[in-house]
Amino acid sequence: MTIRVLLIDNHPLVLEGLEALLRTFDHIEVVGTAATARVGLERAVQTRPDVVLMDINMPQMSGIEAIELFRENLPQTKILMLSMHDSKEYISTSVLHGASGYILKDVSTDEIISAIEAVAAGGTYFSSGVSAALLDKKDNAASSLLTTREHDVLLLIASGRSNRDIAQALAISEATAETHRKKVKKKLGITTTAGLVRFAIDNGLAAQEADIPTTG
Repeated sequence: MTIRVLLIDNHPLVLEGLEALLRTFDHIEVVGTAATARVGLERAVQTRPDVVLMDINMPQMSGIEAIELFRENLPQTKILMLSMHDSKEYISTSVLHGASGYILKDVSTDEIISAIEAVAAGGTYFSSGVSAALLDKKDNAASSLLTTREHDVLLLIASGRSNRDIAQALAISEATAETHRKKVKKKLGITTTAGLVRFAIDNGLAAQEADIPTTG
């Protein structure tokens, strides 16, 4: 299945490099590029991309400011933020505004592709390089509210895993994974997956997935 991608970055070399890189993959189609968020939005309305890969720091309008405009005009399009900054504030604010992922500009080609694939499939993705930022602030909010299994489910949800992925990782059924997801939402008073991701980020949990025992 081809993933249609629109690139937005005000640095010509970055834009050209990303475009050339993505065009080497048969399952990814670059449908357009733009140097500003406003132009990018216009092109996105015309081309209807599956994923918008967008820089944060741009003239006229920042990538974060643009997220809500994209969500309003193109609710089916997923937003993947691209940045040089691993600031927790940037990451958290991006998610709050509706971004599905956040990657750093110095990540590997494989990680860029993995991020695009993950958000295109309806999941979330955080660059490995943002782990330190995500772990800057920890508290026991989740631990005091959730069981150990629910805590593990929350971490997997925050990393963009589907119920099927969660079931495989924890050796449970998909129905049980969905039940855990509902219980986590109810206990935390959160109604959306994006809200769970934001909670995990704010509590320094989103980078802890590697600590979860798996059966694989």
